[in-house]
Amino acid sequence: MDAVKKFFKDQAQNLSEEAWEAAREIGENPELGYQEFYAVKVLTHFLSSHGFEIEPSVAGLETAFIARYRGKRPGPIIAYLAEYDALPGVGHGCGHNLIGAASAGAAVVLSKSPELCGEVWVIGSPAEETSGAKVILVEKGVFDHVDAAMMFHPGSQHVPEISTLALDALEFTFLGRPAHSVAAVQYGVNALDALIDFFNNVNTLKKRIPEDARINGIITEGGTAPNIIPERAVARFYLRARRRKVLDELQEKVIRCAKEAASKVSAQVAWRKFEFSYDDMLTNRTMAETFAQNLRELGIKRISPPQVAMGSVDMGNVSRVVPAIHPYLALGRGMDIPHTRGFSEAALSPAGEEVLLLAIQSLAFTGWDILSNPKLLQKIKREFCQSY
Repeated sequence: MDAVKKFFKDQAQNLSEEAWEAAREIGENPELGYQEFYAVKVLTHFLSSHGFEIEPSVAGLETAFIARYRGKRPGPIIAYLAEYDALPGVGHGCGHNLIGAASAGAAVVLSKSPELCGEVWVIGSPAEETSGAKVILVEKGVFDHVDAAMMFHPGSQHVPEISTLALDALEFTFLGRPAHSVAAVQYGVNALDALIDFFNNVNTLKKRIPEDARINGIITEGGTAPNIIPERAVARFYLRARRRKVLDELQEKVIRCAKEAASKVSAQVAWRKFEFSYDDMLTNRTMAETFAQNLRELGIKRISPPQVAMGSVDMGNVSRVVPAIHPYLALGRGMDIPHTRGFSEAALSPAGEEVLLLAIQSLAFTGWDILSNPKLLQKIKREFCQSY
Protein backbone atom coordinates (compact mmCIF):
# COMPACT_ATOMS: atom_id res chain seq x y z
CA MET A 1 0.00 0.00 0.00
CA ASP A 2 1.47 3.35 -1.03
CA ALA A 3 1.81 6.31 1.31
CA VAL A 4 -1.27 8.12 0.00
CA LYS A 5 -3.57 5.19 0.60
CA LYS A 6 -1.99 4.58 3.96
CA PHE A 7 -2.92 8.17 4.74
CA PHE A 8 -6.52 7.56 3.64
CA LYS A 9 -6.69 4.33 5.64
CA ASP A 10 -5.58 6.18 8.75
CA GLN A 11 -8.06 8.98 8.09
CA ALA A 12 -10.86 6.42 7.81
CA GLN A 13 -9.81 4.90 11.12
CA ASN A 14 -9.85 8.34 12.73
CA LEU A 15 -13.29 9.05 11.27
CA SER A 16 -14.78 5.63 12.00
CA GLU A 17 -16.39 6.52 15.33
CA GLU A 18 -18.07 9.61 13.89
CA ALA A 19 -19.29 7.73 10.81
CA TRP A 20 -20.61 4.87 12.94
CA GLU A 21 -22.49 7.35 15.12
CA ALA A 22 -24.21 8.69 12.00
CA ALA A 23 -25.08 5.16 10.84
CA ARG A 24 -26.38 4.24 14.30
CA GLU A 25 -28.54 7.36 14.60
CA ILE A 26 -30.12 6.75 11.20
CA GLY A 27 -30.57 3.06 11.93
CA GLU A 28 -32.29 3.70 15.25
CA ASN A 29 -34.61 6.30 13.71
CA PRO A 30 -35.89 4.65 10.51
CA GLU A 31 -37.87 6.76 8.06
CA LEU A 32 -39.76 5.74 4.93
CA GLY A 33 -39.05 7.13 1.47
CA TYR A 34 -39.40 10.90 1.03
CA GLN A 35 -39.79 11.24 4.81
CA GLU A 36 -36.09 10.88 5.68
CA PHE A 37 -35.71 14.34 7.24
CA TYR A 38 -33.78 13.12 10.27
CA ALA A 39 -31.38 11.04 8.18
CA VAL A 40 -30.70 13.99 5.89
CA LYS A 41 -30.07 16.20 8.92
CA VAL A 42 -27.57 13.70 10.32
CA LEU A 43 -25.66 13.24 7.06
CA THR A 44 -25.60 16.90 6.00
CA HIS A 45 -24.45 17.97 9.46
CA PHE A 46 -21.66 15.42 9.31
CA LEU A 47 -20.59 16.58 5.85
CA SER A 48 -20.88 20.32 6.50
CA SER A 49 -18.80 19.97 9.68
CA HIS A 50 -15.99 18.73 7.40
CA GLY A 51 -16.21 21.61 4.96
CA PHE A 52 -18.71 20.33 2.41
CA GLU A 53 -21.12 22.79 0.78
CA ILE A 54 -24.72 21.53 1.03
CA GLU A 55 -27.36 22.06 -1.63
CA PRO A 56 -30.71 20.99 -0.13
CA SER A 57 -33.94 19.86 -1.82
CA VAL A 58 -32.26 18.90 -5.09
CA ALA A 59 -34.51 18.28 -8.12
CA GLY A 60 -37.52 19.43 -6.14
CA LEU A 61 -37.18 16.57 -3.65
CA GLU A 62 -37.19 17.69 -0.03
CA THR A 63 -35.03 14.83 1.19
CA ALA A 64 -32.51 14.86 -1.66
CA PHE A 65 -29.27 16.83 -1.42
CA ILE A 66 -25.85 17.34 -2.94
CA ALA A 67 -22.80 17.91 -0.73
CA ARG A 68 -19.74 19.21 -2.60
CA TYR A 69 -16.08 19.51 -1.72
CA ARG A 70 -13.78 21.21 -4.23
CA GLY A 71 -10.09 20.39 -4.41
CA LYS A 72 -7.36 22.97 -4.82
CA ARG A 73 -7.28 22.51 -8.58
CA PRO A 74 -9.89 21.65 -11.22
CA GLY A 75 -10.32 18.02 -12.16
CA PRO A 76 -12.87 15.23 -12.47
CA ILE A 77 -16.05 15.01 -10.41
CA ILE A 78 -16.80 11.77 -8.59
CA ALA A 79 -20.08 11.15 -6.80
CA TYR A 80 -20.85 8.87 -3.89
CA LEU A 81 -24.52 7.91 -3.68
CA ALA A 82 -26.11 8.00 -0.24
CA GLU A 83 -29.28 6.05 0.56
CA TYR A 84 -31.09 6.34 3.88
CA ASP A 85 -34.72 5.23 3.56
CA ALA A 86 -36.09 2.34 5.61
CA LEU A 87 -38.60 -0.43 5.00
CA PRO A 88 -42.07 -0.43 6.58
CA GLY A 89 -42.20 -2.69 9.61
CA VAL A 90 -38.55 -3.81 9.56
CA GLY A 91 -36.57 -0.58 9.72
CA HIS A 92 -33.24 -0.61 7.93
CA GLY A 93 -33.61 -4.18 6.76
CA CYS A 94 -31.51 -3.35 3.70
CA GLY A 95 -28.77 -1.54 5.58
CA HIS A 96 -29.32 1.89 4.07
CA ASN A 97 -28.11 3.46 7.31
CA LEU A 98 -24.72 1.94 6.46
CA ILE A 99 -24.89 3.02 2.81
CA GLY A 100 -25.50 6.67 3.63
CA ALA A 101 -22.78 6.79 6.30
CA ALA A 102 -20.28 4.96 4.07
CA SER A 103 -20.70 7.34 1.13
CA ALA A 104 -20.45 10.37 3.38
CA GLY A 105 -17.47 8.88 5.20
CA ALA A 106 -15.56 8.04 2.02
CA ALA A 107 -16.13 11.56 0.70
CA VAL A 108 -14.85 13.13 3.92
CA VAL A 109 -11.77 10.89 3.89
CA LEU A 110 -10.90 12.01 0.36
CA SER A 111 -11.42 15.66 1.31
CA LYS A 112 -8.55 15.40 3.80
CA SER A 113 -5.96 15.07 1.04
CA PRO A 114 -3.99 18.28 0.44
CA GLU A 115 -3.36 17.00 -3.11
CA LEU A 116 -7.03 16.64 -4.03
CA CYS A 117 -7.81 17.78 -7.58
CA GLY A 118 -11.36 17.90 -8.85
CA GLU A 119 -14.53 17.59 -6.82
CA VAL A 120 -16.04 15.03 -4.47
CA TRP A 121 -19.83 14.93 -4.26
CA VAL A 122 -22.23 13.08 -2.03
CA ILE A 123 -25.63 12.82 -3.68
CA GLY A 124 -28.38 12.05 -1.20
CA SER A 125 -31.02 9.98 -2.97
CA PRO A 126 -34.22 9.16 -1.08
CA ALA A 127 -36.84 6.43 -1.49
CA GLU A 128 -34.76 3.69 -3.11
CA GLU A 129 -37.06 1.07 -1.59
CA THR A 130 -40.18 2.51 -3.22
CA SER A 131 -40.24 4.90 -6.15
CA GLY A 132 -36.48 5.33 -6.61
CA ALA A 133 -35.50 8.99 -6.49
CA LYS A 134 -32.33 8.37 -8.52
CA VAL A 135 -34.63 8.11 -11.54
CA ILE A 136 -35.75 11.70 -10.95
CA LEU A 137 -32.19 12.84 -10.25
CA VAL A 138 -31.06 11.34 -13.56
CA GLU A 139 -33.94 12.93 -15.47
CA LYS A 140 -33.26 16.33 -13.88
CA GLY A 141 -29.64 16.27 -15.01
CA VAL A 142 -27.97 15.93 -11.62
CA PHE A 143 -25.35 13.56 -13.07
CA ASP A 144 -24.68 15.52 -16.27
CA HIS A 145 -21.23 16.72 -15.13
CA VAL A 146 -20.28 13.71 -12.99
CA ASP A 147 -17.39 11.60 -14.29
CA ALA A 148 -17.97 8.49 -12.15
CA ALA A 149 -20.48 7.39 -9.51
CA MET A 150 -20.34 4.70 -6.85
CA MET A 151 -21.86 3.33 -3.67
CA PHE A 152 -21.76 0.10 -1.68
CA HIS A 153 -24.45 -2.21 -0.37
CA PRO A 154 -24.21 -4.62 2.58
CA GLY A 155 -24.86 -8.21 1.60
CA SER A 156 -23.76 -11.82 1.98
CA GLN A 157 -20.34 -11.66 0.29
CA HIS A 158 -17.74 -9.32 -1.20
CA VAL A 159 -18.86 -8.77 -4.82
CA PRO A 160 -17.30 -5.86 -6.75
CA GLU A 161 -19.29 -6.46 -9.94
CA ILE A 162 -23.03 -7.04 -10.04
CA SER A 163 -25.85 -6.94 -12.52
CA THR A 164 -29.48 -6.48 -11.53
CA LEU A 165 -32.90 -6.93 -13.05
CA ALA A 166 -34.67 -4.15 -14.89
CA LEU A 167 -38.06 -3.41 -13.30
CA ASP A 168 -41.43 -2.12 -14.43
CA ALA A 169 -44.25 -1.60 -11.93
CA LEU A 170 -47.65 -1.88 -13.62
CA GLU A 171 -51.12 -1.37 -12.19
CA PHE A 172 -54.09 -2.86 -14.07
CA THR A 173 -57.62 -1.60 -13.47
CA PHE A 174 -60.55 -3.64 -14.79
CA LEU A 175 -63.94 -1.92 -15.07
CA GLY A 176 -67.24 -3.77 -15.43
CA ARG A 177 -70.85 -3.04 -14.48
CA PRO A 178 -72.41 -3.62 -11.04
CA ALA A 179 -75.60 -5.58 -10.46
CA HIS A 180 -77.20 -7.81 -7.84
CA SER A 181 -75.09 -10.93 -7.83
CA VAL A 182 -78.15 -13.25 -7.79
CA ALA A 183 -81.33 -11.41 -8.80
CA ALA A 184 -79.80 -9.46 -11.71
CA VAL A 185 -76.63 -11.29 -12.55
CA GLN A 186 -77.37 -11.06 -16.29
CA TYR A 187 -77.04 -7.26 -16.16
CA GLY A 188 -73.63 -7.19 -14.58
CA VAL A 189 -70.10 -7.30 -15.99
CA ASN A 190 -67.79 -8.86 -13.43
CA ALA A 191 -64.48 -7.00 -13.29
CA LEU A 192 -63.13 -9.47 -10.73
CA ASP A 193 -63.75 -12.38 -13.11
CA ALA A 194 -61.67 -10.54 -15.70
CA LEU A 195 -58.93 -9.93 -13.17
CA ILE A 196 -58.82 -13.57 -12.06
CA ASP A 197 -58.67 -14.69 -15.70
CA PHE A 198 -55.84 -12.21 -16.17
CA PHE A 199 -53.89 -13.91 -13.37
CA ASN A 200 -54.54 -17.28 -15.01
CA ASN A 201 -53.24 -15.93 -18.33
CA VAL A 202 -50.14 -14.58 -16.60
CA ASN A 203 -49.50 -17.90 -14.86
CA THR A 204 -49.57 -19.58 -18.27
CA LEU A 205 -47.22 -16.93 -19.64
CA LYS A 206 -44.75 -17.55 -16.78
CA LYS A 207 -44.03 -21.00 -18.21
CA ARG A 208 -42.69 -19.43 -21.41
CA ILE A 209 -40.58 -16.52 -20.15
CA PRO A 210 -36.77 -16.52 -19.76
CA GLU A 211 -35.42 -18.14 -16.59
CA ASP A 212 -34.11 -14.84 -15.25
CA ALA A 213 -37.40 -12.98 -15.80
CA ARG A 214 -39.94 -12.57 -13.01
CA ILE A 215 -43.64 -11.66 -12.80
CA ASN A 216 -45.14 -11.05 -9.36
CA GLY A 217 -48.60 -9.62 -8.74
CA ILE A 218 -51.19 -8.96 -6.06
CA ILE A 219 -54.88 -7.99 -6.06
CA THR A 220 -55.39 -4.62 -4.37
CA GLU A 221 -59.12 -4.25 -5.09
CA GLY A 222 -61.59 -7.03 -5.77
CA GLY A 223 -65.09 -5.69 -5.07
CA THR A 224 -67.03 -4.22 -2.17
CA ALA A 225 -69.59 -6.88 -1.13
CA PRO A 226 -70.40 -10.49 -2.09
CA ASN A 227 -73.92 -9.57 -3.23
CA ILE A 228 -72.69 -6.94 -5.70
CA ILE A 229 -71.04 -7.95 -8.93
CA PRO A 230 -67.67 -6.13 -8.78
CA GLU A 231 -67.54 -3.21 -11.19
CA ARG A 232 -63.87 -2.49 -10.40
CA ALA A 233 -60.89 -4.75 -9.74
CA VAL A 234 -57.25 -3.71 -9.50
CA ALA A 235 -53.95 -5.57 -9.48
CA ARG A 236 -50.34 -4.47 -9.19
CA PHE A 237 -47.44 -6.30 -10.81
CA TYR A 238 -43.67 -6.13 -10.76
CA LEU A 239 -42.13 -7.29 -14.03
CA ARG A 240 -38.38 -7.95 -14.06
CA ALA A 241 -35.79 -9.12 -16.59
CA ARG A 242 -32.01 -9.09 -17.01
CA ARG A 243 -32.17 -6.65 -19.92
CA ARG A 244 -34.42 -3.68 -20.64
CA LYS A 245 -35.20 -4.95 -24.16
CA VAL A 246 -36.41 -8.29 -22.79
CA LEU A 247 -38.49 -6.49 -20.16
CA ASP A 248 -40.14 -4.29 -22.79
CA GLU A 249 -41.18 -7.40 -24.71
CA LEU A 250 -42.44 -9.04 -21.51
CA GLN A 251 -44.51 -5.98 -20.69
CA GLU A 252 -46.25 -6.17 -24.06
CA LYS A 253 -47.15 -9.82 -23.44
CA VAL A 254 -48.56 -9.10 -19.97
CA ILE A 255 -50.67 -6.25 -21.33
CA ARG A 256 -51.97 -8.61 -24.02
CA CYS A 257 -52.98 -11.04 -21.26
CA ALA A 258 -54.96 -8.27 -19.60
CA LYS A 259 -56.71 -7.26 -22.81
CA GLU A 260 -57.70 -10.84 -23.56
CA ALA A 261 -59.12 -11.31 -20.05
CA ALA A 262 -61.13 -8.09 -20.24
CA SER A 263 -62.49 -8.91 -23.68
CA LYS A 264 -63.66 -12.32 -22.51
CA VAL A 265 -66.27 -10.80 -20.15
CA SER A 266 -66.82 -7.51 -22.05
CA ALA A 267 -64.98 -5.47 -19.39
CA GLN A 268 -62.59 -2.61 -19.91
CA VAL A 269 -58.99 -2.50 -18.74
CA ALA A 270 -56.47 0.31 -18.30
CA TRP A 271 -52.90 0.22 -17.02
CA ARG A 272 -50.31 2.63 -15.70
CA LYS A 273 -46.88 2.61 -14.09
CA PHE A 274 -47.36 3.14 -10.36
CA GLU A 275 -43.62 3.45 -9.65
CA PHE A 276 -40.62 4.53 -11.70
CA SER A 277 -39.03 1.97 -13.97
CA TYR A 278 -35.54 0.76 -13.07
CA ASP A 279 -32.95 -0.12 -15.67
CA ASP A 280 -30.66 -3.10 -15.19
CA MET A 281 -27.36 -2.22 -13.54
CA LEU A 282 -24.57 -1.69 -16.06
CA THR A 283 -21.47 -2.12 -13.89
CA ASN A 284 -18.35 -0.48 -15.23
CA ARG A 285 -15.89 -3.35 -15.11
CA THR A 286 -12.81 -1.15 -15.03
CA MET A 287 -14.14 0.58 -11.93
CA ALA A 288 -15.17 -2.76 -10.42
CA GLU A 289 -11.68 -4.19 -11.00
CA THR A 290 -10.18 -1.10 -9.34
CA PHE A 291 -12.49 -1.57 -6.35
CA ALA A 292 -11.53 -5.26 -6.14
CA GLN A 293 -7.83 -4.42 -6.17
CA ASN A 294 -8.40 -1.97 -3.34
CA LEU A 295 -10.15 -4.67 -1.33
CA ARG A 296 -7.07 -6.83 -1.78
CA GLU A 297 -4.86 -3.98 -0.56
CA LEU A 298 -7.08 -3.83 2.51
CA GLY A 299 -6.44 -7.50 3.20
CA ILE A 300 -9.64 -9.01 1.78
CA LYS A 301 -8.87 -12.40 0.23
CA ARG A 302 -12.31 -13.84 -0.50
CA ILE A 303 -13.67 -11.79 -3.37
CA SER A 304 -16.54 -13.31 -5.33
CA PRO A 305 -16.85 -13.29 -9.13
CA PRO A 306 -19.56 -11.23 -10.87
CA GLN A 307 -23.04 -11.95 -9.53
CA VAL A 308 -26.60 -11.38 -10.68
CA ALA A 309 -28.57 -9.72 -7.91
CA MET A 310 -32.14 -10.99 -8.30
CA GLY A 311 -33.58 -7.63 -7.39
CA SER A 312 -33.73 -4.17 -8.91
CA VAL A 313 -31.98 -0.92 -7.99
CA ASP A 314 -32.40 2.66 -9.18
CA MET A 315 -28.61 2.81 -9.43
CA GLY A 316 -29.22 1.00 -12.72
CA ASN A 317 -30.62 4.23 -14.15
CA VAL A 318 -27.53 6.12 -12.96
CA SER A 319 -25.31 3.55 -14.67
CA ARG A 320 -26.87 4.50 -18.03
CA VAL A 321 -25.69 8.12 -17.85
CA VAL A 322 -22.34 7.86 -16.03
CA PRO A 323 -19.81 5.07 -15.34
CA ALA A 324 -20.92 3.45 -12.08
CA ILE A 325 -20.45 0.58 -9.65
CA HIS A 326 -22.70 -0.86 -6.96
CA PRO A 327 -20.52 -3.43 -5.14
CA TYR A 328 -21.68 -5.57 -2.22
CA LEU A 329 -19.65 -6.14 0.93
CA ALA A 330 -20.36 -8.94 3.38
CA LEU A 331 -22.22 -7.97 6.54
CA GLY A 332 -20.84 -10.22 9.26
CA ARG A 333 -20.91 -13.84 8.17
CA GLY A 334 -23.35 -12.99 5.38
CA MET A 335 -26.12 -15.12 6.89
CA ASP A 336 -28.74 -12.42 7.50
CA ILE A 337 -31.62 -12.23 5.04
CA PRO A 338 -32.26 -8.78 3.52
CA HIS A 339 -35.57 -7.03 4.19
CA THR A 340 -35.93 -8.64 7.61
CA ARG A 341 -35.64 -7.38 11.18
CA GLY A 342 -32.63 -9.65 11.57
CA PHE A 343 -30.78 -7.77 8.84
CA SER A 344 -31.74 -4.46 10.43
CA GLU A 345 -30.32 -5.64 13.76
CA ALA A 346 -27.12 -6.86 12.09
CA ALA A 347 -26.69 -3.44 10.46
CA LEU A 348 -26.66 -1.93 13.96
CA SER A 349 -24.31 -4.53 15.43
CA PRO A 350 -20.50 -4.67 15.58
CA ALA A 351 -20.68 -6.43 12.21
CA GLY A 352 -22.30 -3.31 10.78
CA GLU A 353 -19.58 -1.13 12.24
CA GLU A 354 -16.91 -3.39 10.75
CA VAL A 355 -18.33 -3.42 7.21
CA LEU A 356 -18.90 0.34 7.39
CA LEU A 357 -15.18 0.94 7.92
CA LEU A 358 -14.27 -1.41 5.08
CA ALA A 359 -16.76 0.36 2.79
CA ILE A 360 -15.39 3.81 3.65
CA GLN A 361 -11.82 2.71 2.99
CA SER A 362 -12.48 0.84 -0.26
CA LEU A 363 -14.73 3.59 -1.67
CA ALA A 364 -12.20 6.27 -0.74
CA PHE A 365 -9.33 4.32 -2.31
CA THR A 366 -11.32 3.83 -5.52
CA GLY A 367 -12.33 7.48 -5.65
CA TRP A 368 -8.69 8.53 -5.26
CA ASP A 369 -7.58 6.20 -8.05
CA ILE A 370 -10.08 7.82 -10.41
CA LEU A 371 -9.29 11.39 -9.41
CA SER A 372 -5.52 10.98 -9.50
CA ASN A 373 -5.04 8.73 -12.55
CA PRO A 374 -6.17 10.31 -15.86
CA LYS A 375 -5.39 7.14 -17.81
CA LEU A 376 -7.65 5.10 -15.53
CA LEU A 377 -10.51 7.58 -15.96
CA GLN A 378 -9.99 7.54 -19.71
CA LYS A 379 -10.24 3.73 -19.70
CA ILE A 380 -13.39 3.90 -17.55
CA LYS A 381 -15.04 6.34 -19.94
CA ARG A 382 -13.98 4.42 -23.02
CA GLU A 383 -15.59 1.26 -21.63
CA PHE A 384 -18.73 3.21 -20.76
CA CYS A 385 -19.04 4.56 -24.31
CA GLN A 386 -18.49 1.10 -25.80
CA SER A 387 -21.22 -0.42 -23.62
CA TYR A 388 -23.95 1.06 -25.81
